[in-house]
Amino acid sequence: MHFLNGLQPSFDLTYDDVFMVPNRSAVTSRMDVDLSCADGTGNTIPIVVANMTAISGRRMAETVARRGGLAVIPQDIPAEVVHEVVDFVKSRHLLHDTPIMLTPTETVGAAITLLPKRSHGAGVVVDEHHRPIGVVTQADLAGVDRFTQVKDVMSRDVFTVPQDIDPEGAFVRLGEAHHRVAPAVDRDGRLVGILTRQGALRATVYQPNVDASDRLRVAAAVGINGDVVGRAKDLVFAGIDVLVVDTAHGHQEKMLSALAAVREVATDVPLAAGNVVSADGVRDLVAAGADIVKVGVGPGAMCTTRMMTGVGRPQFSAVLECSTAARELGRHVWADGGVRHPRDVALALAAGASNVMVGSWFAGTYESPGDLQVSSDGRPYKESFGMASARAVLSRTALESSYDRARKGLFEEGISSARMFVDPERPGVEDLLDAITAGVRSSFTYAGARTLEEYTSRRSSASRARRVSWRARPGTPPGRPLSKNRPFRTRNRDSLTSMSDVARTGAALRLAGPGSARAVGQPLATSSPAGGPAG
Repeated sequence: MHFLNGLQPSFDLTYDDVFMVPNRSAVTSRMDVDLSCADGTGNTIPIVVANMTAISGRRMAETVARRGGLAVIPQDIPAEVVHEVVDFVKSRHLLHDTPIMLTPTETVGAAITLLPKRSHGAGVVVDEHHRPIGVVTQADLAGVDRFTQVKDVMSRDVFTVPQDIDPEGAFVRLGEAHHRVAPAVDRDGRLVGILTRQGALRATVYQPNVDASDRLRVAAAVGINGDVVGRAKDLVFAGIDVLVVDTAHGHQEKMLSALAAVREVATDVPLAAGNVVSADGVRDLVAAGADIVKVGVGPGAMCTTRMMTGVGRPQFSAVLECSTAARELGRHVWADGGVRHPRDVALALAAGASNVMVGSWFAGTYESPGDLQVSSDGRPYKESFGMASARAVLSRTALESSYDRARKGLFEEGISSARMFVDPERPGVEDLLDAITAGVRSSFTYAGARTLEEYTSRRSSASRARRVSWRARPGTPPGRPLSKNRPFRTRNRDSLTSMSDVARTGAALRLAGPGSARAVGQPLATSSPAGGPAG
């Protein structure tokens, strides 16, 4: 990648400051693009779900891995729970989603609680032999007394598909039967999964991220405090596929010593570590044993580090510098934080990242761990919080004395409670993955690249290198529709906001100058439908 016309900016850049200039391209279709990564994660799409307690759980890990990504289980999760999550994810089917199983005598109230846990939105009522006898959806439960048994409201016309059906065949059969969803059964008619028509279609586009035994992959994180080596050993024993050593300030002596110790016991799995924003930080982490370096300080939607400390760096420039240093050492970087549009993911990859970590953008989906709640105006949402917030610190220090907990509580950073509203057009994480990968694939075609390696090529030939332009003055945030009648997601608003609304608060949303996407260090507002500012 190089800057257009040989111009080198004398300041750092955010994602919002950058555009990619199209190249002459022989890539005529998005389907000709291979998004597989070469950093040892096995990812077939360049997406890693951040290790945030309110975002990355077993449902998220299963769903994202089935579509080719990777989820990192947070370091705050007890070891025995991590074992359960790993076993669960690795036992999931590569095509069928996990069904919500109900018994005939379970109540409508119980079903209403369970159905939002999965984006397929269907509960399968089974008999004592686990054979489907009915299906219930939200439509079946609407307006029904919560103590009614599901056998009284379920649809008894059960259309099933065999567990070994191919995706295209499933898509056709569901269409011919005019069904959106169908239980998948084995030869004895027992329930093994559930498949939607959209899921069958996605299975023809995505390739699951699987290990050598054709099981879905999952990652887990460990901090740098406490028994780091013991925790790392336990995670490796649990069967995790990628180990992440994580702390907010990754370029510190404690991280380097912890990383070196973990490297000695985690020899057979890729080791990611961070976070840093400089080439020196990359070199030190790689020297300590990191295969992958996480890049980003403060760009996350739930993070207040930049406002509280004045520490951070615009994300595009940080990724560009760090990926250059990592490539020289034969290593890779993950761009961690600051993405909220598909273009941000594409630009992070253009800057040299092998994967892009996503956090708050996925918080308001069915697959995130929290319970679905409804606001006073009827909009569904889930609660999210930062990993250095008071809420996270309280959970992390649960076994410590009240005195120690109180002391640590004085120094939290991050938002403790935010309403992440579910996008009615993209309520599931797969819907967001569709949008992200569509944008990234299209970006590859504009660049004339069929693979991630070609896309991030450092070759100097102007016809092959990715050319990037940057904006030299403030203006309207790029890539946005300007129609006042068409709403779009703003950075610091909690709902879809029209241009007329933005005009009244334009000063807060405009760039204060190159390299600044909002008032310096300003965190995301505590009610948001998407991620925070881009880097």
